[in-house]
Amino acid sequence: MEQMPYQPHQEAVQKIFPSAIAYTASAEPVATTTTDWTASLPVLHGQCVTLRELKRSDAPSLLALLTTEEVSRFISPPPTTLVGFEQFIEWTHRQRTAGHYACFAVVPQGSDVAVGIFQVRSLEANFTTAEWGFVIGSAYWGRGLFAEGSEMVLEFAFETVGVHRLEARASVENGRGNGALRKAGATLEGTLRQSFLKDGRYHDQHLWTILDCDWRAEGGRRAEFRLASSQHTAPEVAITIH
Repeated sequence: MEQMPYQPHQEAVQKIFPSAIAYTASAEPVATTTTDWTASLPVLHGQCVTLRELKRSDAPSLLALLTTEEVSRFISPPPTTLVGFEQFIEWTHRQRTAGHYACFAVVPQGSDVAVGIFQVRSLEANFTTAEWGFVIGSAYWGRGLFAEGSEMVLEFAFETVGVHRLEARASVENGRGNGALRKAGATLEGTLRQSFLKDGRYHDQHLWTILDCDWRAEGGRRAEFRLASSQHTAPEVAITIH
């Protein structure tokens, strides 16, 4: 998703997608979930990252990390002020309560500072079809946050929310973002011509999808990969998408 989900002049559900992601294969995450995510998002715990509900106090770090040119290159302009991010965070809570949208803060292990977000938004009233997106501050690329966080978010979407079809859109110029989606198990379905307006120019986007049946079928292979990786003396293999 490439449009920022909150704009100060409107409260429509919109979109976001990252500029570039570098990720590291990691050990199997352990997720703690609740049944009623609309009342409060579950806290999802992994080996190197925790995903939790956004807090108002996250606004300063998100402002500093997500507004750089490197990060915002392939997304619509995020809020440019502290107040703007505070309003965005409040908006995410209202949208979650309404059952339309879930937005997780990305928090590295041993810290309480949000360095990015993962989000899932409904494209249909019953959340059968949804769209996901993610953005992480460039200082935290290559630390395994995306690989582990994306697996937990996909499990949340398919197992907790009940999504059947999960979509993502990325500019064809966004090599890292497209590579990250491929590594997450998404299927490239096609190209949406001139579907994203940025800085006065229309960009083509790739459309990626993951179906619940495909995700569950891949579960055994993911487990085998994690087991094989854990048996090596250097289990983390860093893969940077160019």
